[in-house]
Amino acid sequence: MIEVRGLTKRYGPQTVVDDLSFTVEAGQVTGFLGPNGAGKSTTMRMIIGLAAPDRGTATIGGRNYRDLAVPLVEVGALLDAGAVHGGRTAYDHLHALAVSNGLPRKRVDAVLARTGMEGVAGKRAGGFSLGMRQRLGIAATLLGEPRVLIFDEPVNGLDPEGIRWVRDLMRSLAAEGRAVLVSSHLMSEMAQTADHLIVIGRGRLIADTAVSELTRTNGEGAVVVRVSDRARFAQQLSAAGATVRDGLESSLVVSGMSAADIGQLAAYHGVALSELTPQRVSLEEAFMELTRDSIEFSGVAA
Repeated sequence: MIEVRGLTKRYGPQTVVDDLSFTVEAGQVTGFLGPNGAGKSTTMRMIIGLAAPDRGTATIGGRNYRDLAVPLVEVGALLDAGAVHGGRTAYDHLHALAVSNGLPRKRVDAVLARTGMEGVAGKRAGGFSLGMRQRLGIAATLLGEPRVLIFDEPVNGLDPEGIRWVRDLMRSLAAEGRAVLVSSHLMSEMAQTADHLIVIGRGRLIADTAVSELTRTNGEGAVVVRVSDRARFAQQLSAAGATVRDGLESSLVVSGMSAADIGQLAAYHGVALSELTPQRVSLEEAFMELTRDSIEFSGVAA
């Protein structure tokens, strides 16, 4: 597992990571979320020893990264898909990593197969698309069959098939008992991939919770309602304290009132409902609400 305790990092007067603590458990995918500039990449860099914390600790299996005898068999990390010599073939890149970590050649063939890169093993990495470099980086993380895996934005540059492949891979790695930490800005993917979420803003912890718990605690979603006399029932809903707006195909979208309460109100007024559909808060909506005070830059719609 990964344990982060009181982690703090400053660059000059700016505190990038501020007294951050969380745990990444084995057997699950932990999503690492936050707005741009929240400190996610810096935290990941400190976990694998690429940046030194000003205070606090980050350990892997109870040890600092620098104390791991053969790091690649303990933890695999993909922080920058472009960190590969463009003149090397995919095979040679992986083989060099394997040799330097005392790993057998067969591991290169195994990870090329698992990442679907067998057909391009002899091609130079400099000619790869960003998506193919992502796959090569993921293959490198798997070389030592580590129990801990860290991925920073692994779906960047991937097409829909590739994104789905990464999702399935993350789930399969967790099912094998590995601890998987993955950052992403694609909330729809995190909703389908992650078991647990760590959300930070301005370097500080905002939430450490299950996906379902985050969406539940950030309120019920709207309720789609259809009735024959839409205008009249909208007035009755508003009088009862609900917020009502027009929806698609002559529906009403009601917030601030549960589906059960809407049903009771309809029964009281003798209104026949043809639809009463609760809309659960999405992870994206919950995330935006949770981090609205931590966004560094925001634009105004025209």
